[in-house]
Amino acid sequence: MPRTCEALKGSPMKSQDQTPPRSGAPAPDAPDAIARLMADAVTAAGAIALDMFRAGRLESWSKANDSPVTAADIAVDRFLKDRFTALAPDYGWLSEESVDSPDRLARSRVWVVDPIDGTRGFMAGGVDWAVSAALVENGRPVAAALFAPASEELFVASVGAGATRNGVPLAVSDLTALAGARISGPVASLDRLAQHAPIERRPRVRSLALRITRVATAELDVALAAPNAHDWDIAAADLLVQEAGGLLSGLDGRPLTYNATVPRHGALVCAGTALHPHILAAARAGAGGAS
Repeated sequence: MPRTCEALKGSPMKSQDQTPPRSGAPAPDAPDAIARLMADAVTAAGAIALDMFRAGRLESWSKANDSPVTAADIAVDRFLKDRFTALAPDYGWLSEESVDSPDRLARSRVWVVDPIDGTRGFMAGGVDWAVSAALVENGRPVAAALFAPASEELFVASVGAGATRNGVPLAVSDLTALAGARISGPVASLDRLAQHAPIERRPRVRSLALRITRVATAELDVALAAPNAHDWDIAAADLLVQEAGGLLSGLDGRPLTYNATVPRHGALVCAGTALHPHILAAARAGAGGAS
């Protein structure tokens, strides 16, 4: 069973090496090799966040959009930026907690990072928060690592090589119809889907990255999100689901494109590829046919 941050105060989880690689060493080009390095980085970053939680360093404030940010968000952001830019100085950078730069738009490869996805869950001592990182190439994620420290789950994926949780391969559920689907998302979205068929409502996972990733693990059949998700919320989870046999899309049914001028998305639908068209049709009907 997942444990809360409070329970993990005495956890034997070891801190990872927090020394960035030497900047003189070239970054590997192969997504699978990059994904392994990313996994080490997000694991070390998660240890930083847990250490700060255990030490009671939970200083927080509100950003301009009224979303919370903590000192741990900033510390993890700085660590990952140092680690990834040392690994590949020529790649672009996009993070929730960094000032955005238009320079990334000219880069074919961009690091996309959410230092703590699910900050409210982190602040509450819950399990539904994660460190999320993706490498995006020409608009699509090619390597991803997502670490949920409170439940000690490390998710890794690279394009064409599958997705794993703690080294075990992942596959989406084999459900092919809306009836009986286990779904997590906004209440209003679930209410609309329930008008089409009986569904099994699951608690709304505060970390959007983890909510989507639970489709990859087959713990959920469907994950939904309201408009306004950003690249950093979903890029890593997108690849995890894709490599597990699923699809994350907007209401147009198309795979998402990342590293746009405005890195923000509309309503999202995530499910296995066999189930996705049925969920998409019901979601479109509920949205009045919006695409």
